[in-house]
Amino acid sequence: MLDNPRQAAPIDESSLRYDGWHIVAVCFLLATFGWGLGFYGQSVYVAELQRARGWPTSLISSGTTFFYLFGALLVVFVGEAVRKYGPRICLIAGTLAMSAAAVAIGAVREPWQLYLADAVLAFGWAGTSLAMITNTISLWFDQKRGMAISLALNGASFGGIVGVPLLVTLIGRIGFESAMFTVAGAMLVLLVPVILFVVGRPPDLHGWQGTAKVKPQSSAQVRAWALRDVGFLAVTIAFALVLFAQVGFIVHLISFLDPIIGRERAAVAVAVLTAMAVIGRVLFSMVIDRLNQRLASALSFLSQAAALLVVINLHNDYVLIAACAVFGFSVGNLITMPSLIVQREFDSASFGVLISLNTAINQVTYAFGPGVVGVLRDFSGGYTLPFYLCIALEVAAAALIMVRGTPRARTS
Repeated sequence: MLDNPRQAAPIDESSLRYDGWHIVAVCFLLATFGWGLGFYGQSVYVAELQRARGWPTSLISSGTTFFYLFGALLVVFVGEAVRKYGPRICLIAGTLAMSAAAVAIGAVREPWQLYLADAVLAFGWAGTSLAMITNTISLWFDQKRGMAISLALNGASFGGIVGVPLLVTLIGRIGFESAMFTVAGAMLVLLVPVILFVVGRPPDLHGWQGTAKVKPQSSAQVRAWALRDVGFLAVTIAFALVLFAQVGFIVHLISFLDPIIGRERAAVAVAVLTAMAVIGRVLFSMVIDRLNQRLASALSFLSQAAALLVVINLHNDYVLIAACAVFGFSVGNLITMPSLIVQREFDSASFGVLISLNTAINQVTYAFGPGVVGVLRDFSGGYTLPFYLCIALEVAAAALIMVRGTPRARTS
């Protein structure tokens, strides 16, 4: 369907008729299930398995940590898989793995089965989340890549805002196991035919861009070079620090706000934060391709640090909710920005490998965010110390993101 015999003709990415926007819609749907089952769904699994099996929270949570770490290892190779097998096969493989994981989680009876299910879930996460989506969209978009990725990743927020409540409602009506089986079936029925019908051969972007870049000899060489390049390390470490702080703060937000403003208003604050993440991503998508993306990232980091400072020191209900809104405005964009910086500053032929490596390092780092914040909270008797650590990480990241590598390194 998407094969174009006139590959040499200019491609108008801004046209609504361009087939790339169909790919964005597919990735939106993929992100809805990927984040709904892989990221936000973790809180549901912990609660349901604890209730149904009576297992310690630490046991179930350790399975979640294993999922993130194993998933990060798999994410490294997503770019290579897309390049070797094509986006259609990889998207279907990710969908099948996520569906199988949902079935496995619903059928868990013993602790070892939970770890096996989380291992399958890691494959599904690698095939349905950020690395897969950015790698897929990069095959159809260059000039409008920022907008395309931002719009597709709104599916991630949709998975949290709508998908998780629907899952919880379904569990209440038909039980945990049946609900997971139903969701797995729905994912297969909705996604597989759409992927088969819509996702075809991507256009030859480099042919019409008119600028050929040096192609690295192997993915291993790209990774080895990237881990020595100052510019790439600055981007990767900066976003790893920010996501560590961001995930740690968000996971503990209700626990922090509950004794201050009550559970109901704490839930409102979280809902506002999530809604602002969607609004911020949509608004940024209109201009993100024209911005100085390193500077925009630094300002986003500092805005989160300022919001955290308010959260720590001012305990008025409305002020706290407003601070959560400010923090949330940049939440969605911080998973989009790395791919745009990598696209703009590094070898386009290496994009898939580089963004997969960046995503994997970030995931390994933020997997420890909630645990470290929790340990510091228990050690200090409150959230002031861990949240000030988050502020320090955000400020340090704002300085680090402005460090660029040499032009010579980026063309190697």
